[in-house]
Amino acid sequence: MIKLQALSKTYSTPAGDYAALRDIHLQIAAGEFVAIVGKSGSGKSTLLNLVGGIDSPTSGTVEVAGTALQRLDQNHLAAWRGRNVGFVFQFFQLLPTLTVAENVMLPMDFCRTYPVHERRGRALDLLDRVGLAAHANKLPSTLSGGEQQRAAIARALANDPAVILADEPTGNLDSVTAGAVLELLLAMASSGKTVVIATHERDISHLVDRKIEMTDGSLTGSTNSACPVSSGARP
Repeated sequence: MIKLQALSKTYSTPAGDYAALRDIHLQIAAGEFVAIVGKSGSGKSTLLNLVGGIDSPTSGTVEVAGTALQRLDQNHLAAWRGRNVGFVFQFFQLLPTLTVAENVMLPMDFCRTYPVHERRGRALDLLDRVGLAAHANKLPSTLSGGEQQRAAIARALANDPAVILADEPTGNLDSVTAGAVLELLLAMASSGKTVVIATHERDISHLVDRKIEMTDGSLTGSTNSACPVSSGARP
């Protein structure tokens, strides 16, 4: 589902060039639940942004579900991203002036993946799946942090994407609520979605299929690996 080859990302800063990713080679299978683990600044978020088409690599290739992202222009990339990738962020990123249901409908409105008359019904079904059907008409500010994150997961599922990318999805939650969110992501992987999360939490091996360690922009280790992973050498 995801194939990264010789992937590097360098940012220009006033202090000079900064290598956020260094020669990454990684394959993730369809339906796999993978955790990218590392300290702040290790390159986890940059890696997710490149896989999701939010950012572009300095060198190397990103292939997701057979599509080479580096070959797409910005318009085609935005259209591809809306239909194929669902994002979950640490701080939820729900629009405060829209109801929870309207937030979930938003990706469908942008991509027109479902007829207008079907969108609210689908949003309500997704909210029911994450236990929030009763909160559909509320504003995000009235929900707890865990409830907002579950709403964000429902929104990520709106267009039925094959890939879910979650950047520190439990970083703003207490341990009990974080566990519930991880279980929800596990259920998504069990249903056939490819789920990749970036996290600084290391004690999640019992939930994910594979845990990949990152340090200073490089992949430094993998546990429970069923697919090849390396940094600096082709798999």
